[in-house]
Amino acid sequence: MLEIDTPKELLRHVGETIGPGKWVDIPQSRIDAFADATDDRQWIHLDAERTQNELGHAPVAHGYLTLSMLAVMMYDLVHIETAGRIVNYGMNKVRFIAPVLAGDRARAEVTIGRVTCEDNFVRAIFDVSIFVERLEKPVMIAQSIILYFNQDGSGQ
Repeated sequence: MLEIDTPKELLRHVGETIGPGKWVDIPQSRIDAFADATDDRQWIHLDAERTQNELGHAPVAHGYLTLSMLAVMMYDLVHIETAGRIVNYGMNKVRFIAPVLAGDRARAEVTIGRVTCEDNFVRAIFDVSIFVERLEKPVMIAQSIILYFNQDGSGQ
């Protein structure tokens, strides 16, 4: 874990890779809850018998479920003591390379790609890779943009 005092200190860590982080369980119950929340109830996510018969494995977690787990995985990797607001600004790219299956455990590794000091915040771009235990290569890669504000609302 990278532990620093202020958002601006991220500048000193550009190019560093942090992680891997802690494992996060992806049980079928989490996939079911995501399906309920998004109304995406495609059989590939919910029908264990059919996915086993047709695909030879457990149901597949939604790609967007894996993506949504990024926040909790990143909190485990980067801690800024005096950060006030932390805003998910979005993504520059996301690729779902391999399926995350029900029962997998996933974790992240991040590289601090770019950090800029803006008028009222620090913008950090992280290159994120998500891994599952059963595979050596990442199942998802993404470029996440986070805005960090100090406790007083400034970015400096």
